Amino acid sequence: MSGTSTDFSAPSALPAFARLAGARLRAVLPDRAVLATMGRSPRKDLLAGLTVAIVALPLALGFGVASGAGAEAGLATAVVAGALAAFFGGSDLQVSGPTGAMTVVLVPIVHRYGTAGVLTVGLMSGVLLIATALAGGGRFMAYVPAPVVEGFTLGIAAVIGLQQVPAALGAKAPGAENVAVTAWDAVTDFVQHPHPAQLALAAGVAAAMLIGARLRPGVPFSLLAVVAATAVTGLAGLDVATIGHLPAGLPAPSLGFLRLADVPQLATAALAVAALAALESLMSATAADAMSVSERHDSDRELFGQGLANLVAPLFGGVAATGAIARTAVNVRSGAASRLAALVHAAVLAVVVFAAAPLVAGIPLAALAGVLIATAVRMVEVASLRALARSGRGEAAILVLTAGATVVFDLVTAVVVGLLVAGALALRQVARSAALTRVPLHEGLPPADHHAEEQALLAEHIVAYRIDGPVFFAGAHRFLLELAETAEVKAVILRLSRVSTVDATGALVLGDAIDKLERRGILVLVSGAREDHLRTLDALGVLDALRADHRVFAGTPEAIEYARRRLKESLPAVTAKDNRPAAPRPCTTTTTKETR
Repeated sequence: MSGTSTDFSAPSALPAFARLAGARLRAVLPDRAVLATMGRSPRKDLLAGLTVAIVALPLALGFGVASGAGAEAGLATAVVAGALAAFFGGSDLQVSGPTGAMTVVLVPIVHRYGTAGVLTVGLMSGVLLIATALAGGGRFMAYVPAPVVEGFTLGIAAVIGLQQVPAALGAKAPGAENVAVTAWDAVTDFVQHPHPAQLALAAGVAAAMLIGARLRPGVPFSLLAVVAATAVTGLAGLDVATIGHLPAGLPAPSLGFLRLADVPQLATAALAVAALAALESLMSATAADAMSVSERHDSDRELFGQGLANLVAPLFGGVAATGAIARTAVNVRSGAASRLAALVHAAVLAVVVFAAAPLVAGIPLAALAGVLIATAVRMVEVASLRALARSGRGEAAILVLTAGATVVFDLVTAVVVGLLVAGALALRQVARSAALTRVPLHEGLPPADHHAEEQALLAEHIVAYRIDGPVFFAGAHRFLLELAETAEVKAVILRLSRVSTVDATGALVLGDAIDKLERRGILVLVSGAREDHLRTLDALGVLDALRADHRVFAGTPEAIEYARRRLKESLPAVTAKDNRPAAPRPCTTTTTKETR
């Protein structure tokens, strides 16, 4: 039978895709070697996990309250997300849970969509993180410039501190979009209706943490200060706001919060949460590597673990989580040897949830505000900020703009602004590295077999230029148009062997410079262009006229010899007596110091 036939023996694309997906999934799941590390030093891991849990308890409560989802949400996040990220993540030493940076992003979502919206965003961000891990996107997170990271860390610290002002003052403030406005309203209300007891509690807890960390870094002053504040509140009968009733245990997993109609509206917020979770988690894992001797995290596996944690935590009422730099540092310094320590940390917090909920309920909100204010202060690395400020005005500008945008707008806008400014400054630096250099004509020339007078005369009419660096949109116009304005000569040789890259814009500007020289009657020759650059130039027809006249050469000597022949044919005969050559004119188009 004639016509098109179907080859049913050909392998289907679907099984091939399934095999590829299966291979990627196996690559991000923990293997036997990873799990075997949990038996290396169980005693060290148990002690480290207990220490981290003591530090993490007030932070989990505080960030849960600060996010607007409640203290129980913070505890659920620390338990569920902390355990899943520890087991499935890519770092043996990472500790995950609710963080200040994530709180900054979640607060406006709570105000606009309520707790259900926050849980939906966490679920969606988990899906995005898992997809990023399976696509191998972990490696791209390393390209965020240091000034952007330091800038939004500084901005986050400022936002966290401003968020705690109402609770620390015991003042009422309308829920404005901007935290600075809310903090100012709280200060105004406090002046009119002062609450000295809550201010004293917040200031006392913050001072105890900051001073204690300097005197005895290994002591968990955050927990001790919160316990002391709770005891003082109860014994003195202070009329201050407390956490209130907490459920004894985690709720049953449920998707009751999910409203599919809200998903499109929450997509942008979910993307922002996923990006922040990826960035902060990989930063924390990198910091853990630096603090340990032989540890090295797997970026894609870490993203997968964080994605799974954020996918499951909302089912139990938890908010979005990330790797926590402060808790990870405590884990490493406490002697953790494997991911068992982070699992112990989650287990200890689970015991608190199930057994000590009544005790936690009496903690004053002002005390938690003090914990977060002290945490915000400790987030600011003054030495790093000074070093970046001294490194250059560009880096300082990126840092300030990113921090300012974090406070005035939001974290996503801040990161975008920082990356755009950093990219623009980087392009500027790369563009400045490009140079047009006039080189001596005898470079690459074969042994002279002409009279000195003729050589000098030819040297006055042939100019060789070497282009160094990138020829691309950001810098091509600067020197290639200068090339077109070169002094009166008969021939110009463009040496392209040191060109690092050529894009379409740079190629077109180069073609424009060649056309202008040709219209002035100047013979243009090209030498030394690499094959990949020639493909770009030929695709845009930049060298068509030169190729037709055989004026594209592999090496400079051939180009010089060709120019000599053409000029000998066109120049009138001269004698040393009647036409002595003038001294070579100084170069007027060299833009950088001549280099070989």
